Amino acid sequence: MPDTSTNRNIGNPFIELNEIESTNNYAMQLVQQGIATHGMAVFAHHQTAGKGQRSKQWFSAAGQNIVLSVILRTNNLAVSAQFGLSMAIALAVHEFFTTYAICETFIKWPNDLYWRDRKAGGILIENIIRGKEWQWAIVGIGININQTNFENNIANPVSLKQITGKNFHPVNLSKELCTYIEKAFSQLEREGIAPIVQAYNGYLYKKGETVTLKKNNILFSGTIQSVDANGFLSVTAATNEDYAVGELEWVNPSL
Repeated sequence: MPDTSTNRNIGNPFIELNEIESTNNYAMQLVQQGIATHGMAVFAHHQTAGKGQRSKQWFSAAGQNIVLSVILRTNNLAVSAQFGLSMAIALAVHEFFTTYAICETFIKWPNDLYWRDRKAGGILIENIIRGKEWQWAIVGIGININQTNFENNIANPVSLKQITGKNFHPVNLSKELCTYIEKAFSQLEREGIAPIVQAYNGYLYKKGETVTLKKNNILFSGTIQSVDANGFLSVTAATNEDYAVGELEWVNPSL
């Protein structure tokens, strides 16, 4: 039987692959085969068909970045805490990144990592829910580390090397990132969602600023207010409105 306890450190075992279609798909197969354990991490030097939000593809140059999926046993969490986990992971990624980028790092709703007005990374979480039980979460994380040349269709990317002028070791950084995920996940299990929501909003990209957004092909200006525990973004425009993940598109020229 697979180990379903949550007392093992996240990142143990750490599976390192030279090339894979998708680390999330690989991790999902481990769960489906019944051989996954809580905290198991899958790292790839090259991912040929990485997945991003809203069925977009995540592009990453071979051997230069963090391409990581972490398997989490979530049966101790309520199904309603799914965005709480997303927030916790975003905070872990933010805290990890700021140890190197120092300042001007933000979380762009719902869970992108931004440095100034440039995208440094993204998160994709795929959940396995059976009946009323949230059994597993596959946490996919991509962070630009050493890459300096990006494809033209990627809007305003940035890497840690571009920010700091230094080269890094993606495998070592991925293992380090796992310790931040361990801390954030433990906090979520121990303290619940409330402190995580507060911390997330403290780093919310463009909070209190007016931006241009699009819903159903209609452009409008609104002021970013906050995000709640269910992932709804509060925006003040002509009226105060809350928007679910996937309802809005950022259309500012810098985004």
